[in-house]
Amino acid sequence: MANKGYAYGLSADVARKIAGKRDPAKEKEVEDWIKAITEVEFDAKKSFEENLKNGIILCKLANKLVPKSVKKISDSNMPFKLMENIQNFLTMVENYGVPKTDLFQTVDLFEASNIPAVTATLFALGRVCHSKPEFEESSPSYKNWPTLGPKPSAENKREFDEQTLIEGKKIIGIQAGTNKLASQSGQSFGGRRQVNK
Repeated sequence: MANKGYAYGLSADVARKIAGKRDPAKEKEVEDWIKAITEVEFDAKKSFEENLKNGIILCKLANKLVPKSVKKISDSNMPFKLMENIQNFLTMVENYGVPKTDLFQTVDLFEASNIPAVTATLFALGRVCHSKPEFEESSPSYKNWPTLGPKPSAENKREFDEQTLIEGKKIIGIQAGTNKLASQSGQSFGGRRQVNK
């Protein structure tokens, strides 16, 4: 981690808020998903972020999803090499179909400054995987890998015939107003008070 002093004031509030967003159950779900695909064991003595910090496990995941997508995985302890591993993973994930807005920053993982963003990116990757042939049972390239997170919904476009469209125009929606239900008749807000002597 970088040499940072203690956070005070607004910085401390932000750090507490980010720490409050961490969900150990989701982190465990991500860990189990990565283990199932890569067959790499996480070090039980290390935390979630410590296992992922060097980027090696993430690069192995990338190479399982798209073979040879990360050409060189550095096992050096030099910080810039470790950050390069993380950046290579992020590049592969973006090319795989994860929106740029769902990606974490390299520093979020390397300095463990925003682990919920790391977890969210891995869940976004899991959502994208639902549409890939390796994860679809009906596909010949199915690999019996588990999925992560909910399956994205598919478009359900409907086509109506001309007669149905004409009938639909005759219906007055409740938002258009009605005089058969509750109304404001009898209310006198803003009116003058009549005082009888």
